[in-house]
Order: sequence, then C-alpha cells, then structure tokens
Amino acid sequence: MALRMWASSTANALKISCSSKPNVSLAFSLSRCFSTVLDGLKYANSHEWVKHEGPVATIGITDHAQDHLGEVVFVELPEPGGSVTQGKGFGAVESVKATSDVNSPISGEVVEVNSKLSETPGLINSSPYEDGWMIKVKPSSPSELESLMGPKEYTKFCEEEDASH
Repeated sequence: MALRMWASSTANALKISCSSKPNVSLAFSLSRCFSTVLDGLKYANSHEWVKHEGPVATIGITDHAQDHLGEVVFVELPEPGGSVTQGKGFGAVESVKATSDVNSPISGEVVEVNSKLSETPGLINSSPYEDGWMIKVKPSSPSELESLMGPKEYTKFCEEEDASH
C-alpha cells in the first residue's frame, strides 16, 4: 500500500497519469505506471518503436526496454547507406546490466544515424522517443508497419510479459 501511495504521489508530482486513456495533447498511457507508450508509433515485440513520417521512418528502443536495461553506456549503430531487415539486428545497446541486440521493426535503407548517441548514450534513457532515437530508414516495404502493434496492444503486451516474469 505504501508503494502504491508513493507511486501515485510521484506520478502526481511529475504530472503524469496512470490511466490507459489518452491525454489530450501528448496522448500516452503508462504501463506499470512508469513506462511511456506513445500514440502515433508502432511497436515490435522486441521492444523497438517506429514512427513513419513521409518517406522516412525513425526507429529507437521503447521506454519499457530502456527501463529494463538500466543505464545505457554504449550504443552500436550501423553506417548510413546500409540496409536493415525487419526482425534482424542492426546494432546493440550496452548498459550497466547487459548488452542487447537491437532489431529493426521494418526493412529499408539506413539514411541517418543519431550521432549524438556515441557521445551521450544516456539519451536513450532520458528521452527514448525524442533525443534517443537510433536510426532513420527509408522503408522498402511500408506494409510491414501493419504487422506491428499499436500503443494499446503494446501496453498490454508489456503488462503480460512483466506479469510472466
């Protein structure tokens, strides 16, 4: 009970909501009350997100993933011009706990990498959906996005996965 009260007061202090109903401006829900899942993104079951805007898709790891990894200390990214394949690794994230491969949620050509991550890998922890993005890809098969989860499905997936551990 004390933990629930602490979580509730912390959420209030941070002005976040633990409901699964979208907020008006940012529209997010929180899994376990601390992992943010944004509307407008698609999610892979390996905990990567993709935001498709025009001819380019931005890819990174989810807040849920970075939370489980802990403090990120190193990020390995591909070179621009290379290709990525849906479900296959394109890089790695090393944290104080472990090193994890990062899989691409879609296939395509890498058009940009987030060079800030080589100097400041902790951006993945502090801003996984904004400053902590990893690569930008020109999708070769945009229909692959349809196989990914939306925010509600991903939130449920994370809750079920956490409950099974």
